[in-house]
Amino acid sequence: MKNFWVILAVITAFSGFNTGCKTTQTTVNTSTINELDLDRYLGKWYEIARYDHSFERDLVGVTATYSYREDGKIKVVNAGYKNSLDGKYSEAVGKAKQPRPDKDPGKLKVAFFWIFYADYFILELDEDYQWTLIGSSSDKYLWILSRTPQLEQETLDYIQEKARERGYDTDKLIWVDQKK
Repeated sequence: MKNFWVILAVITAFSGFNTGCKTTQTTVNTSTINELDLDRYLGKWYEIARYDHSFERDLVGVTATYSYREDGKIKVVNAGYKNSLDGKYSEAVGKAKQPRPDKDPGKLKVAFFWIFYADYFILELDEDYQWTLIGSSSDKYLWILSRTPQLEQETLDYIQEKARERGYDTDKLIWVDQKK
């Protein structure tokens, strides 16, 4: 049993999960949106772009689908294909919660492994809930999500400008192939 806890501690330390300890100095503005209609936010989102991470490496056609669970938390299903849109399908099911919905509606916590929650910060959100910019308390995470598999270039330029204004390096974004 002792080995299990040692392995668990090592996995947690190197997995990028935020367990409450602040070890990364952020150089970006991680302020979140002031209002969130969770019912409108739920549903399917397509990953348009992201920073590189080992847990998503080589995945394309990535989607995130959010729905309510019976316990009031949010069910999170992240899915994608390995290496190509015809590649092996991969799916991860997790859960999310809003720790302080009245004070910080744009700050969620997401867990795919037991009780280890990571930050999920809604940095920017289109008023029609058609696209969103997601980050965390660290400057190492950034995603652009959309309700559609592609976004107009003008919209992409606008979102990238918002990210740059916050201090993110948009040159590090990986553009995700999506099915048309």
